[in-house]
Amino acid sequence: MDQSAGNPVMLTLARDSRGLTQSEVARQMSDRRGGGPKITQGYVSKAEAGAVSVIGERLELFAAVLGYPSELLTMSGGVYGLGTACVHHRKRQSLSAAAGRRIHAYLNLARIQTRLLLTGSDMQPENAFFRFPVSAVDTARDAAAEVRQRWSVPPGPVASMVALLEQAGGIVVQRRTSSTAWDAVSQWPDDEAPIFLLNAATPTDRQRFTLAHELGHIVCHPVPGPEQEREADEFAAEFLMPAAQITTELGNDLDIGKLGVLKQRWRVSMAALVRRARDLGLITDWRYRSLNVELSSLGYRTDEPGNLEPEQPQLPLRAAQEWITRQQDGVDDLAARTLLTTAEFVEIFGLAGATGSEPAATERGTRG
Repeated sequence: MDQSAGNPVMLTLARDSRGLTQSEVARQMSDRRGGGPKITQGYVSKAEAGAVSVIGERLELFAAVLGYPSELLTMSGGVYGLGTACVHHRKRQSLSAAAGRRIHAYLNLARIQTRLLLTGSDMQPENAFFRFPVSAVDTARDAAAEVRQRWSVPPGPVASMVALLEQAGGIVVQRRTSSTAWDAVSQWPDDEAPIFLLNAATPTDRQRFTLAHELGHIVCHPVPGPEQEREADEFAAEFLMPAAQITTELGNDLDIGKLGVLKQRWRVSMAALVRRARDLGLITDWRYRSLNVELSSLGYRTDEPGNLEPEQPQLPLRAAQEWITRQQDGVDDLAARTLLTTAEFVEIFGLAGATGSEPAATERGTRG
């Protein structure tokens, strides 16, 4: 492929990330160009299928409409989508197919952009992730205990899931979107560090469980299986609330007040604590149901009290600060390095506090 020609895969990925249809891209390209024959949906479809070469003015129009530098649209590299073995997600049933494609586009782009930011820096630790496939003998709970042991996690609550994953060589990126139908997606491509993309709109207690759930996928599921969601939940529960350490604290006398105290100590939701007590046989099914009814009647199923302090990714920020110190780069230089606009770079990598810039909204043409 000509180096200056648009890569069909990247054209599709960029469009999916903006939530635009092919028709909308064609119309906006025509509007920007002004006179001459209209650009049609058929042309955009052919461009994304590789049936036409996108160069020159057409490439610049794609870049302008999609809000990415043309260098991003022409680059090559692996892109992993729905259904591939290295991609996992924790979502809700209401996530539409279009929204799913958008989230996976965010994930692939975050991996590309973060790799560009980290390349040449000294920030990323050595990759300590490993595989522990679940079987009839080796359970998800066994895998969680193995990870805690190998990573030297102290007994008791995990202080910070984000920091732990970064210390192990993983990459965590947060993205704020208008959709609440997803919590996180993750992938571990060959020869790269695992990456976790979090929905920044979810509360900290849910984010922590979600990260542990995604870690379970990364460790236990090199090949997807029919029980993988249940197994990832089992991994997360044991990883964040080890049975040997939480059983005595949970006891068999759970009530709302006690749940509030345990939430602050273990940094998980009240609902997760109730479920853990039931799964460990500490409370009956009847008590489990009655506690959930009480949580619902208080409105705690959707908005629990006792918000936990957010856990913010630090690895991209430290890499950016290294470039600023070493190369005297400004934010515009860092954005160019990662093939982003300046506003979007600040929003994705959380540099507002370090640069004095204000984060900008990045969603365009949102369609579910």
